[in-house]
This record gives sequence, C-alpha cells and structure tokens, in this order.
Amino acid sequence: MNDILQTIQDSYSGYWNYLLSEITSYNKWDNYFYGLIIVSLVVWGLEVLFPWRKNQKIFRKDFWLDTFYMFFNFFLLNLIVFIALSNTVALLFDNFLSLFGVSLESVQLFDVDAIPYGVGLLIFFLISDFTQWNVHRLLHRVPFLWNFHKLHHSVKEMGFAAHLRYHWMEPVVYKSALYIPIALIGGFDAADVAIVHFFALSVGHLNHANLGWDYGPFKYIFNNPKMHIWHHAKVLPKHVKYGVNYGLTLSIWDYLFGTNHIPEDGRDIELGFDGDERFPKDFIKQEFYPLTKTQTK
Repeated sequence: MNDILQTIQDSYSGYWNYLLSEITSYNKWDNYFYGLIIVSLVVWGLEVLFPWRKNQKIFRKDFWLDTFYMFFNFFLLNLIVFIALSNTVALLFDNFLSLFGVSLESVQLFDVDAIPYGVGLLIFFLISDFTQWNVHRLLHRVPFLWNFHKLHHSVKEMGFAAHLRYHWMEPVVYKSALYIPIALIGGFDAADVAIVHFFALSVGHLNHANLGWDYGPFKYIFNNPKMHIWHHAKVLPKHVKYGVNYGLTLSIWDYLFGTNHIPEDGRDIELGFDGDERFPKDFIKQEFYPLTKTQTK
C-alpha cells in the first residue's frame, strides 16, 4: 500500500515538474505543449485558407469550448488523475507478474532495438492504431462506454479542435487497452513515442478540420476529413447500428473489416446523435455526464 501511495505522490510531483518544463522550455522538437499549439495553428490556417464548408465561421460553434478541451484533456487531465492512475496500474501489473516469478522484460515479445529502427517504429504505430480502432468500436457498441463517447459526438460543426473534445473516461479506456500490447514490446524511448504522437495528432486534427480532402489513393490507408465526417453523421444507414468509419489515424482497418461508409459527399450532413439536443452544453455538466444526464438515447 505504501508503494502505491508513494507512486501516486511521485506521479503528481513528477508530472507537475514536467508540465512546467514543457511550458518554459520551448527549444525541444518533442515539446508536447508547443507542438500541440503549432499543429493546431497550422491546421486552423488550412481551414481558413481552404474551407470545405464555405458558410462555416472561422470561430465556429463551440470553437472556444473545444480549444479548452484540447489543453484540458492533453495536459490538465493528466495532472488531475491520469498519470497517477497509469503509474499505479503499471506498478500493480509488475507486482502481479512478480507473483509468478517473472518480470515485464521477460515476457516481452521482442525488443525493437534488435530490429531496424523504421520497422520497429512501424510495428509500434500499427499495434497502437489497431488497438485504438478496436477500442473505438467498443465505445460505440457498449452502452456504458457509449454514454462517455457521446461527448465527442456532440460536436455540431467540425473543426480541428473537435479532435480533442472527449470525456475524461475515454483515455482511461484507451490507455488501459494499450498498456499490455505496448508493454509486451520493449525498447521504445521518448523520441519514438513523440514521432508517433505528433503524426497521429496531425492526422486527427485534419480529420476533424473544415477541409474537403481525402488524399486520393491514400484514402484507403489514412483517415481523412471526407471519411471521418461520416463517422459523426447523425443519421446512420439502416443496416448500421453502431456506427461507421472507426479509424483514428488509419482508414485501412475499416476497409479490411467492412466498417467503411462514404455514400456521397458529406460536406453538409447533420452531425451528432439521436437525442443530442438534450445533451449538456457546458463543460462541467459534460464532464460529469452521465451522472447528471437527462434522458438521452
């Protein structure tokens, strides 16, 4: 128990110091704080220069709410709960393995340092993205999880910052699912994680942006705005119950497993979900949803 309490205490102090260093040290290429700002400004600039929906305002509906969500979910949520929770789970998992006389290193499938760098990075990215694609499907299929995921689907006008409008419960689910498959692959360092992170962040911002791109033949590999807008469609096709186009960074999983759906140009389709008119509109109520929910489907 003392180990757990010490881990929580060290997590809070360590992350607070890390966050301060990210804000004050802006000369590192892998600075997450300023990296988020730069990626956001670039994608927002593309929205302004090449808007897909011409009548959508630059400061669209809920622009500032979603901007707040970006920084809250990316940084403050970690400080409030997630880093301590993540480190505690890692400690408990290591302790569980020790009961059988094994360590995490001994059960790792392979070490990426033992294979060519690019191959190892690609494996890390593919495993991470495929795991998240499956978790995303669960968020739609399991009613308990869908209640949390509704927040992301409450977006009524797509824009880059909508990418990071999500409930605090979502990273708990995603990271829990990711922990074991990623832990079973050893040898990753901070630079590897940063490369994958910034690539996924950029593609995710573009997917939600007011841009009419699909990358031509590469649309079958990478998720894109013309595909992802159908994931946010309020009206689903009759043969679909739980949603379509679950891809985060890659679209290839949807094409491989038959969950792709782009029937026509989706530029002006209505976004949301059935009952979204009763979904909370302010940050506090959204964060406490579904504890404070009214009757939504």
